Amino acid sequence: MSINHIRPWRHIERRKSRQIHVGNVPIGGGAPIAVQTMTNTLTTDVAATVAQVQAAAEAGADLVRVSVPDEASSKALKEIVRESPVPIVADIHFHYKRGIEAAEAGAACLRINPGNIGDEKRVAEVIKAARDHNCSIRIGVNAGSLEKHLLDKYGEPCPEAMVESGLDHIRILQDHDFHEFKISVKASDVFMTAAAYQQLAEATDAPIHLGVTEAGGFVSGTIKSAIGLGQLLWMGIGDTLRVSLSADPVEEVKVGFEILKSLGLRHRGVNIISCPSCARQGFDVIKTVETLERRLEHVKTPMSLSIIGCVVNGPGEALMTDVGFTGGGAGSGMVYLAGKASHKMSNEQMVDHIVEEVEKKAAQIEAEAAAAE
Repeated sequence: MSINHIRPWRHIERRKSRQIHVGNVPIGGGAPIAVQTMTNTLTTDVAATVAQVQAAAEAGADLVRVSVPDEASSKALKEIVRESPVPIVADIHFHYKRGIEAAEAGAACLRINPGNIGDEKRVAEVIKAARDHNCSIRIGVNAGSLEKHLLDKYGEPCPEAMVESGLDHIRILQDHDFHEFKISVKASDVFMTAAAYQQLAEATDAPIHLGVTEAGGFVSGTIKSAIGLGQLLWMGIGDTLRVSLSADPVEEVKVGFEILKSLGLRHRGVNIISCPSCARQGFDVIKTVETLERRLEHVKTPMSLSIIGCVVNGPGEALMTDVGFTGGGAGSGMVYLAGKASHKMSNEQMVDHIVEEVEKKAAQIEAEAAAAE
């Protein structure tokens, strides 16, 4: 990201990292921060898993992780990979042979957990399979499954133990001349997560996958992730991320993009700026925003929309957005286009009209981008 001379306080200097590829998606080295989620269907139910992968991809997921707990799942993975619109990351725990099978099935990346994948000899076999099948690896350290010798050494899960685990496995991969890897050090505790990632960022130039693991339900998990990932991203740390929620994977993708959008690190779809509503509102702001979020899900073009209930902040917010609507009186409000007051519109017709204006603006932005190529 180039330095913003107009608003330097918005500038984020991203950590310099090596670049690897997960399938056709570049990770690190200045590439856009990739958003990932994970399926929660039985992997052996190919139809259900593929449907979930496709829904996540439609929501904007760059990568989707699929659990491979047994041999039957390995067999199903081959068909899932074939039908997936995005690269598939195979989640491997306990049995190294699942990693070998996943690489053979076409997985673009293998997530291995140092705490349960086995000794160096077994890891070496997974590395060979990854190399033979052009597959990258994620070293996925988790505070809840650290190696016993590290728990004995440190007494409990802590940032130092997590980073040591990750660096030990980096050494194994590098000793086998394998460098197509990224790494994560996740915990459910926001403080531990942030501290571990800060230490990790200083210790390696490998691409970093961010996440607060087992963050919780939709509301609590979103808040934990926004705090934990947000501060790390603000510091320039992170090349890919997953928001772990006890919710639909599509919601994980949406929250991930919203975190990135709020920091100006990724832009996709309509960014709605809206007021919380109060007695001054000239229309039902909450219901209107809920409807617009649903009606505008199909718009992928990055753009902004302000929906403000009254004229206190409405005109000012509209100055900074592509399309805006500010509540007035007598059942109507003002429509703003490109920051300027354009025309009045009745409250009854304004949702359909705003959707129309947003679609029109999106088409204009896309046409201008195409002409500039």
